[in-house]
Amino acid sequence: MRGSRLGLATLLISAVIALGDTEDLPCRARDVGIEGRSIVCVCDATYCDTITREDPAPGTFVAYTSSDAGQRFEKNFGVIETVSNSEESVPEVESQEQSEDEDEDEDEEEDTLRRVVFRLYTILRYQYIEGFGGSITDAAAINWRKLSDAAQINFINSYFSSTGLEYNLLRVPIGGADFSTHPYTYNEEPWYDHALSNFTLSSEDYFYKLPMIKRSLAVATDEVKITASTWSPPVWMKTNERITGFGTVKPEYYQAYADYHIRFMEEYEKADVKIWAITTSNEPINGFLGAFFVSFNSVGWSPRNLGSWVANNLGPTVRNSRFNNTLILAVDDQRYNLPYYLLGMEAEDPKSIEYIDGAAIHYYGNFIPPIIMTAIQNRYPNKILLSTEACEGPMPWDREQVQIGSWDRARKYTKSILQDLNNYVVGWIDWNLCLDPEGGPNWAHNYVDAPILVYGDQDEFIKQPMFYAMGHFSKFIPRGSRRIQSSRRTLVTLENAAFLKPDGNIVMVLQNTRNSAVDLRVEVSNTRYIELHMEARSIKTIEINQN
Repeated sequence: MRGSRLGLATLLISAVIALGDTEDLPCRARDVGIEGRSIVCVCDATYCDTITREDPAPGTFVAYTSSDAGQRFEKNFGVIETVSNSEESVPEVESQEQSEDEDEDEDEEEDTLRRVVFRLYTILRYQYIEGFGGSITDAAAINWRKLSDAAQINFINSYFSSTGLEYNLLRVPIGGADFSTHPYTYNEEPWYDHALSNFTLSSEDYFYKLPMIKRSLAVATDEVKITASTWSPPVWMKTNERITGFGTVKPEYYQAYADYHIRFMEEYEKADVKIWAITTSNEPINGFLGAFFVSFNSVGWSPRNLGSWVANNLGPTVRNSRFNNTLILAVDDQRYNLPYYLLGMEAEDPKSIEYIDGAAIHYYGNFIPPIIMTAIQNRYPNKILLSTEACEGPMPWDREQVQIGSWDRARKYTKSILQDLNNYVVGWIDWNLCLDPEGGPNWAHNYVDAPILVYGDQDEFIKQPMFYAMGHFSKFIPRGSRRIQSSRRTLVTLENAAFLKPDGNIVMVLQNTRNSAVDLRVEVSNTRYIELHMEARSIKTIEINQN
C-alpha cells in the first residue's frame, strides 16, 4: 500500500513539474567575503534574478525555500498524502533485546527534536491581509535614479512585477524626512500662513519620488495602496520653530496642520497618485526625545493633544473633504507606545477614536511582547493595525549600520513579520526600498540598512537576504487572504503563520532558526497531510491546494 502511494506521488510530482514549472532566472550570487554572512544576488542592466509563483494542482503543494546556505526561492513540489488504514492500525513492534531498546529510545528522542508537526484549521479565521511593501523616500529614489534606464526597470520589476515580490503597499513621506539630502517641508514661506497660500510640492517630489511611484504602479500586479506620513510641518507651526528638537504644533495652527495633509493629497492627486491612508505624524515621541536623542525631522504630540487635534481638526477636515475615504492611522510609533497614545486620545476626546481607522506601528523596540497588539485589537475591534516602518541598523548599539549579506537581519525581519501577523496586523511596510552602501543619503547621518543596496558607479544593485525574507510573504499572501489557526502537535516548533487565500489555497510561512534541519509535517485535516524537509537557518513558504 505504502509503495503504491509513493509511486503515485512521484508521478503527480513529475506532472506538476512538467506542466507548471517556469524557468526563473537564478540568483547571480556574490560571496561578500565576510565570515558568517550569506550571499547577495547581483542585478544590473542586463540581468536580474526572477521568481514566479507556481499554481499548485489540486491535491499538491509547492514549497519555496531561502536559506543562509544560499538558496533563494528554491522550488520543490509534492502531493498531499492520506493516512491509510494500515498506518493507523499497525502497532509498533517491541524489540526483545535490551540494547536495542536503548538504541530505539535514543533514536526516538533524537527524532522528537528533529520533527515538527502542525495542524491547520481553516474554520478558525482571523484578520484579512492588506499586503506588504516598502517606502519611497528621497534617498531610495535618488539611489534608483543613479542606475541606467534598463537597470531601473529591473529594480522596479524586482519589487512590484509578476516576476518580482509583487509589493502592493507603499509609504511616502509628506515633505522631507531624514532620508533626504536636506531638511525641508512644504509652504515654508510666508511664515504664519494659516491659509497655506504657497503650498507647492518640492523638486524631490517631481524628479524623484513621484517618478518612482508611478513606475511602480505601472508594473504592479495589484492596486498599490499608499500611506503618507509627515515628519515635521513647516517650522513656523512649531513651538520651537526648528525642524528637529523639542517641539510640538502650536494650537493656533492645529487647523492649518490638518489642511496641510489635504493640500498634499490634492497635489499628489494632480499627479494621478492616490493616497490610501495618512498617519497622524511620524513617531510623535521624537518631538520630545529630540532634545536628547533624535537629530532628524520630528514633531511631538502628547496623547491628549493628539486626541484633541484628531477629534477637532484632522478627523472632521478629512471626513468633510473629497478625500473622506482616506484612512486615518493614529500613533505611527513603536508598539510599546500604542496603548499609551490610544488610551490618552480616548480619554481626551472619544471622538478621536471614532475618526481613526486604526493604528500604525513601527518595528523598533520590539522587546515588548507582540501580544500587546492583540490586546489593542480586542479593545478596538473595528480598527486595523498596520506596520508602517522597519529597518535594521538604526540603534546606537549597532556596530554596523549596513551588514552586507546578513542572514541574521533577514531572520529578525521574518520573526517580526510573523509575530505581527499572528497578532492581528493586516500589513507590513518596510522602510527604504534601497540605499547606498553606506546606508544613505541621510542629512542627519542616521544611516541604516536596506533590502537592496545600489552601486551607482557600477550600474548595479544587490539584493540582500532581507529582500527575500520580505518576498516570502509579499509574493504568496495576496490581499484578501485571511489568517487561520495553526497549532503545533509536537514539543519542538517553528515560527510560522498560515493563511487562506481568496482562491481557497492555503499559504504557510515558516522559519527554522536552528543550525540543523528538521522534518516537517503539516496536517490539513485529520487524515490529510504533507511532509517536507526544513533546512537549517531557512525560511519556507508553502502553498497547498487542498481541493
